[in-house]
Amino acid sequence: MMVVKFADICPIKSMPILKTHDLVHSFSNEEIVLNGISLNVEQSSIYGFLGPNGAGKTTTLRLVLGLLKVQQGSIEIFGEDFEKNRVKSLGRIGSMIESPSIYSHLTAEENLRVLQKIYQCSRGRIGEVLELVGLAHTRRKKAGEFSLGMKQRLSIAIALLNSPSLLILDEPTNGLDPNGIIEVRELLRNLNRESGITIVISSHLLSEIDKLVSHIGIINKGEMMFQGTLDELKEKQQQSLSVVFETSDSTKVREIAGRFGIVGVCENGRCTLPAIPKDKIAEINRELVSSGVDVFEVSIVKNDLERIFMDMVS
Repeated sequence: MMVVKFADICPIKSMPILKTHDLVHSFSNEEIVLNGISLNVEQSSIYGFLGPNGAGKTTTLRLVLGLLKVQQGSIEIFGEDFEKNRVKSLGRIGSMIESPSIYSHLTAEENLRVLQKIYQCSRGRIGEVLELVGLAHTRRKKAGEFSLGMKQRLSIAIALLNSPSLLILDEPTNGLDPNGIIEVRELLRNLNRESGITIVISSHLLSEIDKLVSHIGIINKGEMMFQGTLDELKEKQQQSLSVVFETSDSTKVREIAGRFGIVGVCENGRCTLPAIPKDKIAEINRELVSSGVDVFEVSIVKNDLERIFMDMVS
């Protein structure tokens, strides 16, 4: 007899591990920093939180961690109201917000030992997290003698000490050289895949976010511009891809494109047109050739995350 599991009939959807509902926050009567921010971070995802400086990223993360008082809106973490379950929720969260909080006169191990007593986790966990972030070799070296990149690593180790289910990191790759950035990327990817840790990461390094995250939220001037999977964002933006004609007469390109109701921007022999169907590209190309214009190249502008982000916030 075949046994049919309930999950086979009704697949279990991924549960949001962090939700905010219409967060509004201001530091003065005139300046609204956040205007209706609703985050939805799914369990076991890596959520990239993007926005220009001053967009409201850090303020949002501070509210989520209880470092700022909620003025309007609400927060749910692990399916429970954060205000009613603050201590319980924070016990399952690891975080690093802005500058690393480190005792400079202590070694990496001594810094972790202070917090190990607060978290009441096992002593062996200290060695585990130091190994994870590549600081096991530092031994007696004081944290004040660390490079900025080593301090960032130590801060990530501190965030991991209590074996969190949710890890919130604000610009974790600041000060790291290219090798360090790659190592942190792989560390976060492994924590997500092997330990199932949900990660929320804010960053201005768009190329790194593109390689790391599964979901993304874009904030600008205190408002959410987009939220969803990275693939959904790229698919949504496919309509805004540009077609570039490089020819001997860009004026003629603009003229022919205008016959089809297409407005082009031309400079230095290159004419950029908005996204158009393939048959229209071929038709414009035929018109150019029959008009005696040399067509050197026709290309599609690749829609990477950095271009999407800049188009969206501008």
